Amino acid sequence: MSEHGGNIYAASQRTGIPERRIVDFSASINPLGVPEGAVRLMRRRIKDLPHYPEPLSEGLSARIAACLGVGEASVVCGNGSTELIYLIPRALKPEKVLIPSPTFGDYERACRHSGAAEVVFYSLRPENSFDLSPEGFIEAMSATAPPAEATGSPAVRAPKPCSLAFLCNPNNPTGRLVRKRDLLKIAEAAVDLSCHLVVDEAFIDFCPAESVAGEVPSHPSLIVLRSMTKFYALSGLRIGYGLFHPSVAGRIRAYKEPWTVNSLAQAAGLAVLEDGPYQEASREAMEREKVFMEEGLRKIGIPFIPSRANYYLLKVKDGPQVAALLEKKGILVRDCSSFGGLDRTYVRVAVRGRADNQRLLKEMAVICTPSS
Repeated sequence: MSEHGGNIYAASQRTGIPERRIVDFSASINPLGVPEGAVRLMRRRIKDLPHYPEPLSEGLSARIAACLGVGEASVVCGNGSTELIYLIPRALKPEKVLIPSPTFGDYERACRHSGAAEVVFYSLRPENSFDLSPEGFIEAMSATAPPAEATGSPAVRAPKPCSLAFLCNPNNPTGRLVRKRDLLKIAEAAVDLSCHLVVDEAFIDFCPAESVAGEVPSHPSLIVLRSMTKFYALSGLRIGYGLFHPSVAGRIRAYKEPWTVNSLAQAAGLAVLEDGPYQEASREAMEREKVFMEEGLRKIGIPFIPSRANYYLLKVKDGPQVAALLEKKGILVRDCSSFGGLDRTYVRVAVRGRADNQRLLKEMAVICTPSS
């Protein structure tokens, strides 16, 4: 668990810098902060704290279903989408799982903990900007071609196709996007293979037109996970949801504990779903700051992977050293050496507000020697 970003508490203990003075670029959270509508509704709901929340977030699930045009039976809310990432392999009991590399490490961790018989990896290559080939991924899913071996995680070819596959879109930590039309090709192939395809859209709010959430009713093998913690800056509340075919959703609920989403998190979820002004302002601010960040990185000569999300994967000489030096300055970035498929020469940085972004670029210009 220490490999995740966003731990300002441990950084404060290591450095002696107060938590309030640490600038966290290691977690990719909307710099506009919590929407005011969510704050107001949570304040009104304080009086409800003596009561249990709805066991399965029924009210929030109904609102999500109405917003996305899916049936209520397809929606399962969770304590962040991470709860659902761990529930899926426990409930579906896959024999063989396909995961890209590099990507979010909890997919593999969840499958290993669930006792999945076999986990194989589809390698994303830096020379291709870590882009995923839909045709190549389908071949790997069907076992007509062996998945490439990921660093530190041997992939063993098996004759049977995969029964579960994960995709993060945009991918974490690369920020690369698989277009909607290509994802649907993979989803259609998954139906033929009787393979459940999990598409984690934790950062899709920054490019919502590419979401496949509304396609779940017509693609029975498709599972879409959404997070409310990144785009709406609600990480401390832990709120997310998944969209499943109703028969699959029933299997997930059979393994799910009740009351995992607290009353304030449910209230915040209701408030942000249709907060159009906040959504528009967030995307506009992020576009401005991404232009600023890219120009600044080019100016100081630090290579980066073009990203559709609110973070960048940077190529540096020594990622752990860069992260350690910045931490001493009260700046956290994500050392990516723990990601399968990446080495010590990568760090991930979030895009924050202008003052913070200027400070990061200034400090990186001093400490970073660009890699050749």
